[in-house]
Parts: sequence; C-alpha cells; structure tokens
Amino acid sequence: MKVPRPWSARAWLDTAHVMVGLPVAMLLGALTLALAVAPPLLVRAVPRFTGVQRSRFEAFLGSRIPPVRSPANLRATATWRQICYHLLSPWVSLVGVFLVAMAWGGAVVGLLAFLPPKLQPPPLEFEFGLRDGKVVFVYMLVGLSLALLAPLLARGMAVLDLSVARTLLGPSRSELGQRIETLTESRAGVIDAADAERRRIERDLHDGAQQRLVSLAMNLGLARATLTDLPDPAREAIEQAHEEAKQALKELRDFVRGLHPAVLNDQGLDAALSGVAARAPFPVKLRVDIERRTTPTIEAVAFFIVSEALTNIAKHAAATKAEVSVRRERDRLHLLVWDDGCGGARMDGGTGLRGLAQRVDSVDGTLRLSSPLGGPTTIEVELPCE
Repeated sequence: MKVPRPWSARAWLDTAHVMVGLPVAMLLGALTLALAVAPPLLVRAVPRFTGVQRSRFEAFLGSRIPPVRSPANLRATATWRQICYHLLSPWVSLVGVFLVAMAWGGAVVGLLAFLPPKLQPPPLEFEFGLRDGKVVFVYMLVGLSLALLAPLLARGMAVLDLSVARTLLGPSRSELGQRIETLTESRAGVIDAADAERRRIERDLHDGAQQRLVSLAMNLGLARATLTDLPDPAREAIEQAHEEAKQALKELRDFVRGLHPAVLNDQGLDAALSGVAARAPFPVKLRVDIERRTTPTIEAVAFFIVSEALTNIAKHAAATKAEVSVRRERDRLHLLVWDDGCGGARMDGGTGLRGLAQRVDSVDGTLRLSSPLGGPTTIEVELPCE
C-alpha cells in the first residue's frame, strides 16, 4: 500500500471518505433497522442504499464496486450480504473516524504548540509549562509524527472499508466464477464463428473469384499466343492485361492461404505448414510432432502464428535460415519459431507481433519473445489443445 503524503490530494480524499462515511453509514444502518419490520419495503430499499454507498466509494476513492446481478428478494444471498454491510458499516466508520480524527487533531494541536498561549487551541491554552522550549519541541515532534501518521490511518481505514464493501456489496466468488465461465464460453463461440466465417470466405473466393480469374488469365494467354497479327498497341495491351491477371491470381491465392487454407482442414498442420515453409524465401527447417489433431480453432491460430512469423522474418529480419518446431504435450501445443536474423524485434515495435499476441491471447495461450540486437530471434508459443 502506497503511503500518501500529508499534503497530497489522496490523503484529503481518504480523510473525507472516512469522515463522510460515518453519517452516511449511520443513516443507512438506521433505515435498514427501521425497515426490518416491513420486509417488502426493505427489499426494495436495500439496493438503493447500496447505490449510495457505491457512489461514495467511486467519488472519494475512484473505486467502482460492480453491481450484483441477482433478484432482489429475501431468499437471495446477495440481499442478505447487502443488509449485513449496512449494519456493519457504521461500526467500521466509527472506528475510522475516531482514529483519523484523533490523528489529525493531535497533529494540529502539537504543531501549534509554538504559538503564544492566547492563540493556542485547547488544551494548550492552559498552563502546561509550554513556555519551556523543550516541552514545546516535544509537542511539535509528536504533532509532526501524527501529521505523518494521519494519512496512513486514513488510507488504511479507507482500504478496510472498501474491502468490506467489495466482499459484501460486490459479486460473490460463485457469481464471479459463473460470469467468467459465461464470458469464456461466449468468447469461444465468437472465435469459432470467426474461424467458420474465414473458412466460408475462403471457399467463396476459391470457388468464385479465383475461378473467374483463372478463366480470364487463360483467355488472355490464349489471345496473347494466337492473335499475333494485331497492331503493336493492341498486343501490348493484351500482354499487360495477361500479366496483371496472373499477378492478381497469385495475390488472391496468397490471400486465401492466409485466411484458412483448405489443406489445413483436410490434412492438418503438418501439411499446411510444409506449404508455408516451402514458399519462404529462405531455408526453413520444419519439425511437426502431433500424434492427435487439436481443435480447428487452435490449428487455425497455430497456422496463423507460424505464417505471420515467417512473413515478418522475410520482411524485417534479413535472416538466412529459420526453424519451426510444433509439438503437442498432453493438453498443450508448443510452437517455436527461430531465425538467425538481425534481432531487435519488440512487441511494441509494429502491428505484426501485436497481432500474434492478440491471436494467442484470444485462446488463453502464452507468447514469449527473445530478440536481442544482432539476433537470433526466438518466438515461443503455448496454446491449449482443448
């Protein structure tokens, strides 16, 4: 816990939180007790009382306590937890106000000991030998110590109050576990849907636009070979159109492979990565040791990681060779991509590595990068197989 300085805004906000907390807690606690005789009214009022306390924590401490998603009735555990907080909060606030007020008050009294007797606040205005320099020094030393201690006490009581509030007003462990499970399932559904959409786009491009480009390139090639008696401008236009069609077809094929190559579905990672390694502009040593295939989503992520890593090496690393290793150990898929390039790669250096990290994070995997200046560069990835 960071100790705030006595003159910092944090110290005054913590103190204000503790001081304001007592009247608010006492009022809400009294209303909670008063409404106990009318359970229907109590059930409707408790969420509003909780909202007041949440706003206090957010206003003074900048801490947001998430709401509880449960029905408001006396059979709900969340309702009883909120009632317990409103009954316990006055006592926590009372202890906090006593300690913090005593510390700040003692600091003021001690630091004003050097003033003339008529200007000193009680009890220093009475005769306690304060004209003695040693006694004045002791009072001032105690006052300075309390001035340094008061922010710590205020911070501690604010943290204690916040801890109690999060425990009783926020979601329980079971509720958080259910939320995490729901979010995990939702994310998995989104990832699977995105992967299925990529496969659909790949099929549509392969069966539609790619076939049309193949037909166009063939027709232009046939015209280029047979229509030799055309004027030079016409023949040049046909030749240029033929080359452009072939280039567009190549780019489309590369794009389709990057989306989700058909060989990945049919034959798995080994065959798909063999094609990527063969197309690299430098020698790539590939080792794939997978006894049992993983889910299509994990295979797609692994393929993307290796493909993007080799692309980055070709663009930026000035490497002469690379190695790719893929192996499965129980429920984890381990990927390693190594190159002998110039190194110096950083996660914040461009969109390529950030894209890899985001793709790995989307399936709860881990990515480690080692790339000292001068090389070599190593990317290690672990992906869950299930």
